Amino acid sequence: MTRRTIASRDGTRLSTWTNDGSGVPVILSNGLGTPVEAWPEIIHDKDRYRVASWDHRGLGGSERPADESHVGVADHSDDLIAVMDAYDMKRAVVIGWSLGVNVAFEVAQRDPDRVAGVLAVAGVPGGSFSALFHPLPRALRPRAGRAGAHLLRYVGPVLSTLSNGMPGSPGGRFDPHGLETLGLDAMHLGTLLHVLRTFAKHDWEWYSVLAKATGEHGPIDLAFVDVPVTFVAGRWDSISSAKDMRVASGQVADSRFVELPGTHYVPLQFPTVMSSELRLLVERCGLRPG
Repeated sequence: MTRRTIASRDGTRLSTWTNDGSGVPVILSNGLGTPVEAWPEIIHDKDRYRVASWDHRGLGGSERPADESHVGVADHSDDLIAVMDAYDMKRAVVIGWSLGVNVAFEVAQRDPDRVAGVLAVAGVPGGSFSALFHPLPRALRPRAGRAGAHLLRYVGPVLSTLSNGMPGSPGGRFDPHGLETLGLDAMHLGTLLHVLRTFAKHDWEWYSVLAKATGEHGPIDLAFVDVPVTFVAGRWDSISSAKDMRVASGQVADSRFVELPGTHYVPLQFPTVMSSELRLLVERCGLRPG
């Protein structure tokens, strides 16, 4: 794997990486502050995929923007395009996870020629706070989301780990069967522990700023999308409601919707499914290596 530093549209220096593959171009629009190691089967498949991604602004090896208000989804979208340009990707399949789903569809709307397809995992296209803590009444969720984002600066590692990994309830009431999904993480314990250790090292006051800005991104009407899209939801995801993801899928003609018995950590819980769904999506896109 090769890392390099590039400049985004506003001059912010980003730490980026590529798997040095020779296959179909894939841009990973990752979950906020999530390391590359969360996607082992995809990044190691170098003959099939040429993957590139970046550390979010002020996280990992990337610097904070000079204007610290430049941390919205539009700014992350600029970063995605900057990564594509840096690695000479004219067009690519975009994998989005959590925040990355917002970014993927924002780019698809702004610059449709660059996006060949979207694999949207555990995230909704804007209006993230309305899909958050979905056992709560919808009217209360945005306020709860803002409060949760603020609290991250004080109890970030614990709160983030618990909220992302604990099961929600697809029916609006607590479902004890969701607890069974937590055991799936043990199948990939090494990967999970690395991701959690990486999270624990973040500057949580800054992470709180980024999380709040993400939640303020308004919903995107996906009627404009005319490329293949696959939505992968976690049935007990308390961060991005599977129900809201199904509604988003219904806005995209011929989209594929997959609901797995998992939480917000579905990429870690079902890495083989992520790989197979990406393979199916690439086939539908008709995108070739190079």
